[in-house]
Amino acid sequence: MEDLLGKVAIVTGAGRGIGRAIALRLARDGADVVVADVNLPAAENVAGEIHHLGRRALAERMDVTQKAEVQAAVQRAVSQLGRVDILVNNAGILGPTTPVVDTPEEEWDRCLAVHLKGTFLCCQAVLPYMIRQGYGKIVSMASVAGKEGNANLAAYSVAKAGIICLTKSLAKEVATLGINVNCVSPTVIETDLIKDMDPEQIAPLIAKIPMKRTGKPEEVAALVKFLVSDESAFVTGQCYDLSGGRSVY
Repeated sequence: MEDLLGKVAIVTGAGRGIGRAIALRLARDGADVVVADVNLPAAENVAGEIHHLGRRALAERMDVTQKAEVQAAVQRAVSQLGRVDILVNNAGILGPTTPVVDTPEEEWDRCLAVHLKGTFLCCQAVLPYMIRQGYGKIVSMASVAGKEGNANLAAYSVAKAGIICLTKSLAKEVATLGINVNCVSPTVIETDLIKDMDPEQIAPLIAKIPMKRTGKPEEVAALVKFLVSDESAFVTGQCYDLSGGRSVY
């Protein structure tokens, strides 16, 4: 299925894990992709995979917490690929895995900067182009943690909750401009991020999932693909759970 032919997508944190799966899925469905990641060699590897699929790809070293870097990368993307139709805000870190009382301020700030400020800066950078062309799809990666709040993961949970609210606010601002803004809230997905967690933290999270398994990056990519396609034309301001049957609200 190549229903994204002619579209240009920017995917942040696309050098590995969920971001890589999303970038490859969009490319397989016809999109040209800007592979943005703070790790440039990883971004270049994924861009190479996309080239082998017959699509254009641009690897960009991007720290989503730095406004100048984000805006420069978006400008280069438009200059080289002609436009920007899709933004997937996926860049993220686990952040401190400690009780609130023991959380260092600088780790709290870093986690919120990468997730929430990064999503804000990337949206802000692409919106002028999307508004001008009267078309755009923005999907941000939230989390079930942002709805429920995980113990010893307060910074991550709060950042993801902020992304859900930013999604709803921005969606209302651009609802009549041809731009759809949504987010996805997965539960535990098989990525390197999860490998950084203590097994004692992961076990109770999996226990809450009726399917009794973790999700796959490709399953996240499939939902993102729907949300950036024209099949979701009447969907905006929504947070889609991807949780193996777990329901929060």
